[in-house]
Amino acid sequence: MAVIDTEAALHVAHRDNHTHRDVNGGWLRPAVFGAMDGLVSNLALMTGVAGGSAGQQTIVLSGLAGLAAGAFSMAAGEYTSVASQRELVEAELDVERRELRKHPKDEEAELAALYEARGVEPHLARQVAHQLSRDPEQALEIHAREELGIDPGDLPSPLVAAVSSFGSFALGALLPVLPYLLGATALWPAVLLALLGLFLCGAVVARVTARTWWYSGLRQLVLGGAAAGVTYALGSWFGTAVG
Repeated sequence: MAVIDTEAALHVAHRDNHTHRDVNGGWLRPAVFGAMDGLVSNLALMTGVAGGSAGQQTIVLSGLAGLAAGAFSMAAGEYTSVASQRELVEAELDVERRELRKHPKDEEAELAALYEARGVEPHLARQVAHQLSRDPEQALEIHAREELGIDPGDLPSPLVAAVSSFGSFALGALLPVLPYLLGATALWPAVLLALLGLFLCGAVVARVTARTWWYSGLRQLVLGGAAAGVTYALGSWFGTAVG
């Protein structure tokens, strides 16, 4: 009987040992979406210029300018956004730190009330809150997680965000320009390479979603192709109107 119970316990443990997708996306989501942003925006820019009957040199210069402008814009925007968010979080942490220093008993009672609201028995909740509040830094970390939903030791870096955003956007924006840099004289190789890149990026995004890789890839290919087609038509129209 003991053997059977042990086997059953191991079976239950194995059954419950499951994993989940990274719902936050980690580094993968911003990197892939940055690359897709660079792909779509630069492909659309180049097809729009090509639609206006511009020469090869003008198309290449437009693509390189779009790459540089977009990458620097993405990096600056990401740096400012993450830095502002971090400054706000640090300001809120300073508020919580002062409250813990001035009113430790009130903060301990607040923490106990949070645990009670989650179903912990009142006496046990007070004991847990009292024990966790002995260390000021640990208390700050717990209050930050419970009240603000953040981890003080895992705040995002503005520099890392800016560099990764710059790199992923530039990599995506480079694909439509690459065939021209390698000697292509027509637009279609750039379009094909960019659409292939969009499909691959969409397929990679499926790692952080519940969609199949081919559905996600086709969806991004269609959206990027539609953007390129619309801007090409607008470029043709503007070229005719201006010319």
